[in-house]
Amino acid sequence: MRTMPKPKSIMNLSTSLRALATASCLFLTITSGHAQATAAGLMAKGDVSDRAFKPVEALKSYLSAEKLDPNNFRLLLRISRQYRHMMPDAATAGQKVALGNSALSYDRKAVALAPRDSEAQLSPAITYGKMMPYQGKTEQVAATPLIKAAADRALLLDPRNDNAWHVLGRWNQSLANVTGLKRSFGEMVYGKLPVGTYAESVKCFDKAIAINPNRLRHYIELGCTYALMDDPKTARRFLEKGLAMPKLEKDDGEMKTLGRTTLAKLP
Repeated sequence: MRTMPKPKSIMNLSTSLRALATASCLFLTITSGHAQATAAGLMAKGDVSDRAFKPVEALKSYLSAEKLDPNNFRLLLRISRQYRHMMPDAATAGQKVALGNSALSYDRKAVALAPRDSEAQLSPAITYGKMMPYQGKTEQVAATPLIKAAADRALLLDPRNDNAWHVLGRWNQSLANVTGLKRSFGEMVYGKLPVGTYAESVKCFDKAIAINPNRLRHYIELGCTYALMDDPKTARRFLEKGLAMPKLEKDDGEMKTLGRTTLAKLP
């Protein structure tokens, strides 16, 4: 049996539909690529402001990039960092905590998107630590095991994460300073506290310095630990080392203030 030829109108329609489908795919590819390129450009612009210690300007660029690339966990970590950087300049404790909570919301998204990334897993611990001075005792006690768990996860993924060792050093330093009646009373009122030691704090800061000797905060916090251990000679050595280093990161000014204050109290 002979096959009847398709009417010319049907053939033209089929050709037109195929061309339309091809054009649509091409348009979507170009649009997606343009959005990614634009997001990358906005991230780069934000990075310039971040390096200049201008968190408000950096955040504006990063938030614009987020609209185009909302599942980029590295971008989310940048946004969280800017909210943390804005905390010291906020007028009230409530405003500082609100900024911390904004940072924490981005941390949690990054943690979910990047379960195998050490920096993503560590970021909530850094935010909890920044918020603690402005929170009540109940919130501080609740955050304490979360900080340790996040730092442990980060180190499991990357044992050379010097920031994670620093966080653990601070964690041990803070808890080692809670002893005797102060600890007993605190646990009666606020709940069980984990135990930290100065020896473990020193070990953690030593590891952080060995991995990255260019961060002044490692030296200053190690000096603070030795000051708490009543070893002024060693404390002075590390504090002076940190204070002599140039400011390279947003928090370095605060660290130097801590270092000078601690140094002034040494016998």
